[in-house]
Amino acid sequence: MTDSSIEPAGPKPPRFHHSLGRRLRGWLVAGILVVVPVALTAYIVWQLVGYFDTLVERWVPASLNPETYLPFKLPGYGVVVVVIGLTLIGAVTASLIGRWAVRLSDRIIARTPIVSGLYGAIKQIVETVLAQKSDTFRQVVLVEYPRPEAWTIAFVCGQTHTEVIRNVGEELIPLYVPTTPNPTSGFLLFVPRRQVKPLKMTVEEALKLIVSLGIVLPPDRGVDATKD
Repeated sequence: MTDSSIEPAGPKPPRFHHSLGRRLRGWLVAGILVVVPVALTAYIVWQLVGYFDTLVERWVPASLNPETYLPFKLPGYGVVVVVIGLTLIGAVTASLIGRWAVRLSDRIIARTPIVSGLYGAIKQIVETVLAQKSDTFRQVVLVEYPRPEAWTIAFVCGQTHTEVIRNVGEELIPLYVPTTPNPTSGFLLFVPRRQVKPLKMTVEEALKLIVSLGIVLPPDRGVDATKD
């Protein structure tokens, strides 16, 4: 009797076929890792440039439009016009008349129902984020969420309001806990400072970590990382 478990003798496939397959798959993955980020970044930038070009084209006279004099479309002029316009508005606002006009418009909007609340919230957020001396979204921390012994990335978003501290009886810091992989949505938590662990990674590195689902790891800046 013959043992059916013994494979029949015969030529086996060359090993270099398996090696070639692994190399092809590795090259394919490497190509995806190189092309996809560049392609997506270029696509998003191109869409933004096209949006500003279309927006500016509606308001800029034809005599100031480069396409009137050039035989081809000039992408990016809308971005240049927007940057120049914002710079001029900032220069005018810095003057005495400009500050008076801003205060007057703020008072008018503040007396407008519904619009006043929306305008005030947006203005406060923009001023807080763009403030040079603000600590908003400048520090990355670890916090236990949504349960003990489960840690997540969070961002310190300012100082705690006095009323919150008075009602709780303990110093709390406001944290923004982003969701993965979309960090634009998340939760605002007030957490005791003693329960927060500061990290050395930058905000950009933390965002990459969140968007990549933990695949793109930031460099280790711990004390042991500098030792051989």
